[in-house]
Amino acid sequence: MAILPHRSYPLRMSLHHARTYHQFSLPTRVYCSTTTTPRHNPDPIALQSTWSHRAWVASGCTTVLISLAKSVSGAADSHMWLEPILAGLVGYVLADLGSGVYHWGIDNYGSASTPIFGSQIEAFQGHHKWPWAITRRQFANNLHSLATAVTFTVLPIDLIFNDPILHGFVGVCSGCILFSQQFHAWAHGTKSRLPPPVVALQDAGILVSRSEHAAHHRPPYNNNYCIVSGVWNEFLDKHKVFEASEMVLFLNLGVRPRSWSDPNSDWTEETETLSQLI
Repeated sequence: MAILPHRSYPLRMSLHHARTYHQFSLPTRVYCSTTTTPRHNPDPIALQSTWSHRAWVASGCTTVLISLAKSVSGAADSHMWLEPILAGLVGYVLADLGSGVYHWGIDNYGSASTPIFGSQIEAFQGHHKWPWAITRRQFANNLHSLATAVTFTVLPIDLIFNDPILHGFVGVCSGCILFSQQFHAWAHGTKSRLPPPVVALQDAGILVSRSEHAAHHRPPYNNNYCIVSGVWNEFLDKHKVFEASEMVLFLNLGVRPRSWSDPNSDWTEETETLSQLI
């Protein structure tokens, strides 16, 4: 990657222009985080659930249900309902923010060889090329990675704490995170094929809508990252929170986010062929 060292832009230049300006005067070496998405279509076998996937999803759901049950039980015993409900609402809102931050990070940085997160990074970055594939993923296949993380995070909380307010927050937040990939899949579905309750929740803004998430899959591929309700998307995009974060990382570490690359075949959606629809 060639960097011309003698042209720079003012610090007050808008982040939008900074992102599209391809010449920087920086003394650091520049590392590009862009990776090449495999050129083959998703393997249908890789979209199927295994018994291991199902076991992890069952485990994650169990820990979430235990947390919610402890919240309800504690609220009933103490006759204190408002605080746990408000805590659950906060958990729901923060789960959407967390989904956006995580989505932004694995969309733009790392590769399949990145420790711990490599498989998720490969899946999300490949998702831009084959967004329809998420609607073909079986339920447990789509959720098992998040269910594993939820299990190891929530289980200790279930075992140690009994506070109904804490469990109101943890149960709702972890549940939304666990199912965020399913909400994501529904955002790629066609209205006629989605269950009516899901369409109603999307239209009400409780789940991320199809039209809102569709903007994420159009150039410049740097907005609408949140996939639970999407309630944070307008604020984060309007105030260019992720763009500012990308500039900070670039100026300090010399790492370019993937969305800064000119749209290429790795970002361009491939449509389904007849054989994939059958």
